[in-house]
Amino acid sequence: MTNATTSSGQAYRRISIDPVTRLEGHGKIDIFLDQEGNVADCYFQVPELRGFEKFCEGRPVEALPRITPRICGVCPEAHMMASAKACDAVYGADLPLTARLLRELQYNIFYVTDHTTHFYALGGPDFVMGPKSDPTTRNLIGVIGKVGLEIAGQVLKCRAWGHEAAAIFGGKPVNPVNAVPGGMSKGLNRSERERLEEICRFMVEFGKLTLKILHDVVLANQEYLDLILNGPYRHATYSMGLVDEQNRVNFYDGRVRVVDPDGKELCRYAPAEYMNHVAERVEPWSYLKFPYLKAVGWKGFVDGKDSGVYRATPQSRLNVADGMNSPIAQEAYEEYFETLTGDRSGRKPVHHTLAIHWARCVELMNAAEHALELVQHPEITHPENYRVVCDKTPSEGVGIVEAPRGTLTHHYVTDEKGIVKKANLIVGTTNNHAAICMSIKQAAQGLIHKGVEVTEGVLNMVEMAFRAYDPCFGCATHSLPGQMPMVVRVRDWDGTVLAEGSR
Repeated sequence: MTNATTSSGQAYRRISIDPVTRLEGHGKIDIFLDQEGNVADCYFQVPELRGFEKFCEGRPVEALPRITPRICGVCPEAHMMASAKACDAVYGADLPLTARLLRELQYNIFYVTDHTTHFYALGGPDFVMGPKSDPTTRNLIGVIGKVGLEIAGQVLKCRAWGHEAAAIFGGKPVNPVNAVPGGMSKGLNRSERERLEEICRFMVEFGKLTLKILHDVVLANQEYLDLILNGPYRHATYSMGLVDEQNRVNFYDGRVRVVDPDGKELCRYAPAEYMNHVAERVEPWSYLKFPYLKAVGWKGFVDGKDSGVYRATPQSRLNVADGMNSPIAQEAYEEYFETLTGDRSGRKPVHHTLAIHWARCVELMNAAEHALELVQHPEITHPENYRVVCDKTPSEGVGIVEAPRGTLTHHYVTDEKGIVKKANLIVGTTNNHAAICMSIKQAAQGLIHKGVEVTEGVLNMVEMAFRAYDPCFGCATHSLPGQMPMVVRVRDWDGTVLAEGSR
């Protein structure tokens, strides 16, 4: 904790959480206390810049499904699929059935693997070990010691088999590159399909186990349930997510649906229409953009129906849908809403931030069940229909999938030869940036005030506000506000400085 003064001479104390923990990427939280010890303000800062849109310019568009997965080693399949779908649109390609089945199968298996990582390794320790437990044991090792080696073995097996599945599809367990414009680079043979079915059957059982652990460890603990329902972790915002024609959750395809805090539909749009509904802005204290809903407008860091802030999380996807597309997940979906809102139908949105963890488990179950359904489809091993030739003149295209962390948009503009002239990416965490900032401030104000000793446990509970979003700041930071200080030197072959310029 440090002391400082504002430009007006007002004294304050600053508490810095730097770096924040258990997330992908880097970030820090600065909490400013007034003289009474209450939270006067709070900032969440992302001090890194990736700039992948610029990396894409000047490259053949068909290379982007191989380049953009490198944005993140945690969810490369999400960027690969969104990129491939954008390329499909650039070339006006209609995918054959087998290609669609293969992509969706691969994506749902990835979803199980990704949600497993967050629930057990990143978010889970706060609940399994306790929010204020010893930080040396509030981690994956502590969780293993608490739940037992048998369950830990199942978690590791799910991760390992998920990576094996990625290798079957894409040739390697991380950063696969098999989704290409017009379909997939390869199909499945009989033995590969049989192995994938074995993996999917295991993942269905693992989904059931995860829901049981959620009930036994988290929901059965009244203190934890009270923290979810009544703690300083709630924002009534708009919700965004992909739905199919029956308004069911779909991770790979569909239309983007947005509902207001009461559950009333604001809009539903196809990928190519996203710029009619979503705009982005910047703040000088972060490299990460702030998207908002155009129809409502930017009203600042506030929630409610009059604010354009929205969330695109597992909870948001449940909020915009009328149900799941698999039976066990549907039962879990109904229990979720009945427990948190009293309405089993899901028509009343849930706004409890920590309940995003629960929604993630419902999605894990849905992905596992749907993957098993897809791998048994009779056309999944068709020997030819996994790709079409893209022979139309390229121009512009948008691809959208639901990344585990939120709606992911890839937008490419090319010349007539398919060279990228412009690229724009709105990634899952970027959608949630404003809400993350609001959630952190709300938690800080609710937990830190006059007379409270600011312990590590209290600060961890502030971090829990952003951890529920499973944020990935490695791939979310794309904007550089203002100008970066820069010195350019031109040297001769022997190192002699010939010219120098600065900004």
